[in-house]
Amino acid sequence: MSLNPPIRDWQGRRVWLIGASSGIGRATAALLHARGAQVVVSARNAEALQVFVAEHPGSQALPFDSADRAQVTEAAARVLAQGAPDLVCYCAGHYRDQRATEFDLQEMLRHEQVNYLGALHMLDAVLPPMVQAARAGQRAGHVSLISSVAGFRGLPKSLAYGPTKAALINLAEALYLDLHDLGMGVSVINPGFVATPLTAGNDFTMPALISPEAAAQAIVRGWEQGQFEIHFPKRFTRVMKLLRLMPYRWYFPAVRRFTGL
Repeated sequence: MSLNPPIRDWQGRRVWLIGASSGIGRATAALLHARGAQVVVSARNAEALQVFVAEHPGSQALPFDSADRAQVTEAAARVLAQGAPDLVCYCAGHYRDQRATEFDLQEMLRHEQVNYLGALHMLDAVLPPMVQAARAGQRAGHVSLISSVAGFRGLPKSLAYGPTKAALINLAEALYLDLHDLGMGVSVINPGFVATPLTAGNDFTMPALISPEAAAQAIVRGWEQGQFEIHFPKRFTRVMKLLRLMPYRWYFPAVRRFTGL
């Protein structure tokens, strides 16, 4: 059963992806452009966005720092000048591994600013007009947040990253409960390991590693099927879901064995 209105035709739909200069966000933007969507891409890296626009005629680049509320609000005003978007996806992410034995407050706060606070800035800017459009009987929009299986439960080296992703999962669940009756779509995307600049620095073997293009295919398929939670690759995420259900007396030893940490 679909929990969201399925998006069966992307032709002419206006989609805004924040965090689309590389990795999953860029690959998803490219796939939606190929499907006929009117794509707006945002990120801090203006040069990378311009390269995307040059390679995908008709797309639009709006560079900004999602951690800066004023910049997000200004960019959103330009998007909203053409009406409420059909889909907004928050793809921006920051990751540095950290353990409690090497606690770094500045790094903890940077994760919060990019991974979670940036999503709130986006919602503050676009949610009111999207809600207004839905109440007015216009085509209801969709809000999507990219989280991670690292948000399921605490993991070694994920002291800074995991809590921000757990917050996004909880946020998406609450948004769904509030917006579903308006006909709006809400989804949370929980990838496993994807070969992106964020994961390039990992010094451990990443099981079931997939390409950004494979991730984009899974994401768009999830939107098309009306899924609330979009997780992939299944051979890895199903294991993580099983660990999520374990009582702590089983979970902690299992994670230590699974990770070797």
